[in-house]
Amino acid sequence: MKSLLGISLLLLASAAVAQPLKIVTVSAPAINCVFNPTCKVTVQDLSAPIWTNGFLQSRNYKAAAGAPAAGTYVDEYRIDLRNVVGVTFIPLITSLKINFGPNARFDFNGDGAKDDVFVVTAGGIGNVGLLSAVRSGNDITFTFKPPVAGGSAPGKGDSTFFFGLVSKYPRHNVMAVAANNAGPPLVLNAWAPNHP
Repeated sequence: MKSLLGISLLLLASAAVAQPLKIVTVSAPAINCVFNPTCKVTVQDLSAPIWTNGFLQSRNYKAAAGAPAAGTYVDEYRIDLRNVVGVTFIPLITSLKINFGPNARFDFNGDGAKDDVFVVTAGGIGNVGLLSAVRSGNDITFTFKPPVAGGSAPGKGDSTFFFGLVSKYPRHNVMAVAANNAGPPLVLNAWAPNHP
């Protein structure tokens, strides 16, 4: 009986730790107005290869003075498998886990409510969105809807839309983990906030 109670408490504690984040869809360049009064941003990008012809793109920039998110740092991500070709099966990525730490909440879509994650579904590249973003401690796991898949020929695979969060901490290098159907999880170089 005690072991059952212990297991139940452990499961409840695990469930309490998992925190779903609020995701909203936005368009570009309108989302840039949250980060710069001119509605233009200057970005830096990092690319980590996936299966030779694909990549994880990390994008980072600082919000400018006078913007709603002034003084914070913006981290955006995109998985691109458009040129990854499946030979005997189509490789796909189901989720991406990043040690992000605490995020700052802002009204990204102009509805008056604070959001955690924005997905740029209009005015940018991509065809795959997010099913969920769930925080567990400092890690955030982004699950894709549908999974990001390679294609039957170059140019026929998927790309996620850019999705992003805001932090008060500048970036540093981290290792992101991508769950997939082709083998062990991929460990990919990425940028994320340098939180305590």
